[in-house]
Amino acid sequence: METKLLSEHYHQDDFQNLAGYKKQGGYQVLAKALKMTSQQIIDEVKASGLRGRGGAGFPTGTKWSFLPKNNEPRYLLCNADEGEPGTFKDRLMMERAPHQLIEGMIISAFAIQSAKSYVYIRGEYNEPIRIVEKALREAYEAGFLGKNILGSGFNHEMDIYAGAGAYICGEETGMISSLEGLKGQPKLKPPFPAVQGYLRKPTIVNNVETLAAVVPIIKDGAAAYKKFGTEKSPGTKLFSLSGNVVRPGNYEVPLGYPLKDLIYKLGGGMKPGKKLKAVIPGGSSAPVLNAIEAERATMDYECLAQMGSMLGSGAVIVLDDSNCMVDMLGNLTHFYHHESCGQCTPCREGTGWLNKIVSSIMEGRGRLQDIDLLVKVADNMKGRTICALSDAAALPVLSFVQKFRDEFEYFVREGRSKVRGISYAQMHH
Repeated sequence: METKLLSEHYHQDDFQNLAGYKKQGGYQVLAKALKMTSQQIIDEVKASGLRGRGGAGFPTGTKWSFLPKNNEPRYLLCNADEGEPGTFKDRLMMERAPHQLIEGMIISAFAIQSAKSYVYIRGEYNEPIRIVEKALREAYEAGFLGKNILGSGFNHEMDIYAGAGAYICGEETGMISSLEGLKGQPKLKPPFPAVQGYLRKPTIVNNVETLAAVVPIIKDGAAAYKKFGTEKSPGTKLFSLSGNVVRPGNYEVPLGYPLKDLIYKLGGGMKPGKKLKAVIPGGSSAPVLNAIEAERATMDYECLAQMGSMLGSGAVIVLDDSNCMVDMLGNLTHFYHHESCGQCTPCREGTGWLNKIVSSIMEGRGRLQDIDLLVKVADNMKGRTICALSDAAALPVLSFVQKFRDEFEYFVREGRSKVRGISYAQMHH
């Protein structure tokens, strides 16, 4: 069963506009929050154990408390770039419940005493941009944004910034560079954004889902929120289920939910006549799980980390026995090569090498030693760059080769896919 803490009203068409949102108690939590102190809100979010829902899983309240105790202006940035392949839950939240995000942002801004925030939305998201813009106008007109919000003396301005289609701008410092009008390249840390971020001022960057979750936490309290999920991964999470399942889509469940239930109960299982082969559990940069691992995995940060993968953004890509793992890896290496910003040599060169090696295997020009070369290149890309894109490209390569090596060897020897029995040219004809 789903546990709809955030997505309870997503099916109602009027929930995306102000009148419909207020019918379900919209902005009442903001009124409650403005009567609390900033520190009380931070403490409540800290006590709830809410962790970053964009991929890193860092405790949100802790991140907020890294802000220096000074009088510099500070910024709140909502990361709505959502470029991780397989992830589409933030899009749903912005399309169905833009006011929930805005309310969560105003409360968070009050908590960190920020007078200005931005929603950085992925450039390709035309519809969410339009919907969030309309919701922003409604919030301004109703007095939930601007000067002296609800008579509290708190002022806050919010704007939207649309990206230009770069995956790298989902990384927080890359996003800050883009927002400043610079090339969207990540910056070295430290200084961390909380100390020196946007315009060199203290900045907090949180994901759409993280900020929306602040609303139920302040509404019902941290203890009520912690009733869901596990000890170390509290609360609910939206999972984007895609691939070879009967019912793909977004599902909200408590963290710690069994992966097999997500696939078989909520997702309706595999398509007729097909068997589960592998699952990418947290977006394309998460190492792949084979069917046996997937059957015993639970969807929380700790379990997946112990299995050598990660929860990431919560994008669950399901592969069945008709999928060729060499072809799948070719797809991923192409993506990371295309999206590397080119700032760091191991990533700029490494992503291209990985893509070339996999391509040569697929085109029938591979040698057996190329499989070991893939592993060597990927190993040399890990942990040597400013941001995690290099690792994000390397980890899937290592896990695919480790768990499905026989398919790579077969492709090299026979010049065709072990699973599909045809060559790459025939596959993509």
